[in-house]
Amino acid sequence: MSSVKHFQVTFDCAEPERVARFWCEVLGYVVPPPPEGFATWDDFDRSLPPADKGAWFACVDPSGVGPRLFFQRVPEGKVAKNRLHLDVRVGTGLVGEERLAVLEAECARLLPLGAERVRLLQADDENESCMVMRDIEGNEFCLD
Repeated sequence: MSSVKHFQVTFDCAEPERVARFWCEVLGYVVPPPPEGFATWDDFDRSLPPADKGAWFACVDPSGVGPRLFFQRVPEGKVAKNRLHLDVRVGTGLVGEERLAVLEAECARLLPLGAERVRLLQADDENESCMVMRDIEGNEFCLD
């Protein structure tokens, strides 16, 4: 039997630090300390060749349980629906109006951060309600 592997989730984006800081707010993640020998991430960034400045950023779960999120600059913009998305689990175990109230409250918290509400998917015979949203660069995610 093989062991569980650690993994990170990588986002292609135009502004890595901006998107990373958005997800820090959404998930309660933090920016890890800068590499050894640098007092700040800005100091580290200034040490890089011009083409590499601002090319990537990361955030981590402060408890060490969740995956590291890595954000890398790419030249092309987003043009199609994500093939993979994050489900932000805010309504686990809740149903009906109680679940809808939690989804709406979290949506209201994220809108001022730059998130966009796409649509509410109402509960049916197989699934509970969830809310489709977009992050600050248009990547879809769900409040679930």
